[in-house]
Amino acid sequence: MHNALSPEECSLKETSRHLGFGGRERLTPKYDLVEQMLFIYVRAVRAKDLPCNDGNENCNYYVEAKVGNFRRITRHLDDKASLEWNQVFTFSKDLNHASILEVAVKNKDCTKEETAGVVLFDLNEIPDRVPPDSPLAPQWYKLEDRHGNNVGEVMLAVWIGTQADEAFPEAWHFDIASISDGGLVNLRSKVYVSPKLWYVRVNVIEVLDLQPSDKTRFPEVFVKVVLGNQALRTKISQNRAMNHMWNEDLMFVVAEPFEDQVVITVEDKVGPNNDVLMGKVAISLQNVEKRLDCKTMKSKWYDLEKIEANDHSQKKKKKKELNLSTRIHLRICLDGGYHVLDESTNYSSDLRPTAKQLWEPSIGVLELGILGAQGLTPMMTKGGEGTTNAYCVAKYGQKWIRTRTVVDSFTPKWNEQYTWEVFEPCTVITIGVFNNCQLQGGEKMAITRDSVIGKVRIRLSTLESDKVYIHSYPLIVMNRSGLKKMGELQLALRFTCLSLLSMLNGYLKPLLPKMHYLHPLSVAQLNMLRHHSMQIVSMRLGRAEPPLRREVVEYMLYVGSHMWSMRKSKVNFFRIIGSLKDLIAAVKWFNSICNWKFPVLTVMIHILVAIFALFPELILPSFFLNLFFIGIWKYRWKPRHPPYMDTQLSLADVVPCDELGEEFDTFPTSEPSQIVKQRYDRLRSVAGRIQMVIGDLAVQGERIQSLLSWRDPRATAVFLIFCLIAAIVLYVIPMRVVALLTGFYILRHPSLRQEVPSVFFNFFRRLPAKPDCLL
Repeated sequence: MHNALSPEECSLKETSRHLGFGGRERLTPKYDLVEQMLFIYVRAVRAKDLPCNDGNENCNYYVEAKVGNFRRITRHLDDKASLEWNQVFTFSKDLNHASILEVAVKNKDCTKEETAGVVLFDLNEIPDRVPPDSPLAPQWYKLEDRHGNNVGEVMLAVWIGTQADEAFPEAWHFDIASISDGGLVNLRSKVYVSPKLWYVRVNVIEVLDLQPSDKTRFPEVFVKVVLGNQALRTKISQNRAMNHMWNEDLMFVVAEPFEDQVVITVEDKVGPNNDVLMGKVAISLQNVEKRLDCKTMKSKWYDLEKIEANDHSQKKKKKKELNLSTRIHLRICLDGGYHVLDESTNYSSDLRPTAKQLWEPSIGVLELGILGAQGLTPMMTKGGEGTTNAYCVAKYGQKWIRTRTVVDSFTPKWNEQYTWEVFEPCTVITIGVFNNCQLQGGEKMAITRDSVIGKVRIRLSTLESDKVYIHSYPLIVMNRSGLKKMGELQLALRFTCLSLLSMLNGYLKPLLPKMHYLHPLSVAQLNMLRHHSMQIVSMRLGRAEPPLRREVVEYMLYVGSHMWSMRKSKVNFFRIIGSLKDLIAAVKWFNSICNWKFPVLTVMIHILVAIFALFPELILPSFFLNLFFIGIWKYRWKPRHPPYMDTQLSLADVVPCDELGEEFDTFPTSEPSQIVKQRYDRLRSVAGRIQMVIGDLAVQGERIQSLLSWRDPRATAVFLIFCLIAAIVLYVIPMRVVALLTGFYILRHPSLRQEVPSVFFNFFRRLPAKPDCLL
């Protein structure tokens, strides 16, 4: 058993921060959830009339900006005719106590990297950029060498701004000399948009005039449909003639823009792993119709290309002939009425259908201020010392955001604010923290993975409208060594409701689009399509510039949520017990009343039963009024903060090391056979107990069914006689009297009770079930 963290270490902490931009707040209302950070901005545009432009020597010019001990440099330019960098630097004004900004143009190809010229700025005279989104025109400044002579000109723009400045996302915040070009791209903040996903429905109806590949046997024909890296096949046709019919629906996922073709092949299963290709057709998705509702699309006939292998040489390509007599009947459409699930259903951040025509107006706005982190764990080694290059990724709906990377800091401060439109209150925003391992670039970038620091999930429906939540969230991760706290993430969150009526109306509508209920997909289809959707999203975001790496996307989407875990199974069991605890407590309380453990309360219940029996119209009003007062009573203990990762609920602090090893094992397993054998035996033991519980539940259901099935003729006859007598008695005796007598019988004194089970229980236990029919 690993060492457990204390509850205080894993708890949510409310923090007090001075948010907003002070005097600039009226100019930057969108940045009131973060702390103001002042930066010195330097935009180096171009240079002209530099000394080596005459062609007498090599030149490799770059611009160096320096404030105190901090320096920034542009990329090097070796083109004498065009010296244009157009790069923006920032210096944190709060961390600099210098008074001079020095901008120098240097030649890297000189022996000592000679400075061509310098421009000096007094920091006290640098203007503020107000408003922050207004453009600031660059100006030409004369460069002077060490002797005070004019050696050319450089075009610069220098100003003091905040993170609300429009140049902030594109600015370099770090010393470029120690970081590769590939790493530079990964340092900046970025907004990504998930690709628009569609379901593709291929309805395989029939094939006509299919010539068999071997006339000595009956063909076992099936249709295989391939879309990108997705492949599905129909069942084997039962028809032995030349015409074959299936009428099966095959579902795929595709993203815009549609780059792939639907490749449909008709094949004959000759033997195990031996399928003979009999015909083929390729259909471009750009020619496929889009469907927004459940209307039936028109089917089409397609001619199949007959494929024949060339026997002269295996190296030659296959010969294709158009067999005009063989056709396949298909119905293909892009289903835009579904929501394509690309994340776990329990943490969905978007439930809208694919087709934008079916979207409803937004109900609110979600604003997230990513303030900073504290106490981050060293994630890598640099110069013999531990360090961390942290950045945040947040995902809600189709919009992903990535903050800039703060290099070599265990207490990074981002102070970046982002906004999302909210269309459904019962959705979840996910914020993850990662360590950037891509700063040095090179060949190792392809194999080096950004390591996980932790993540936070917040359900929007648990937030009050227009309230700012400022909390420090614990970053807890599980690995093979157990539970580990990686630090704390400080967030400011606000959910603004645009229309209370629209939001309340959203609670009454179906959670998913109508197509999920009119033409539901099976659980197996949804799981398969979700897996392919995650792959498509991670691939498309990995192709962005800068890329959002695959391991980051998979961690945010929780790709491994379906994998078996003993810990998660126990958690789900205790969750079920926890959800039934109120019902169990009510049953225990009622049992104590029936056994007269509290005589005064039991007498009061007798009186209540008599009142309800005489006035049955008071039952439902009393029930709902009681629920109302219980809810009002519990208002005092309502949660005051958003939900967060609960280590005790997750059983993360008590899980054995062997179960952790099983949870984080690869699939297929990479453990030795002896360990796999031990885990398999343990799994059989646990599954055996679950099997017994499920079997007992099945027995009770089968006993209820046997009451009228005449499986036991004597028991069924007794039950039917009882039903007849009960019908006559309930018809003759008023219902109020029956209810009163039933209530008093249930509440009878223990001296009138028998220790043995009741007659009804004994009769029910003797009803037949089906275990004796099982092998």
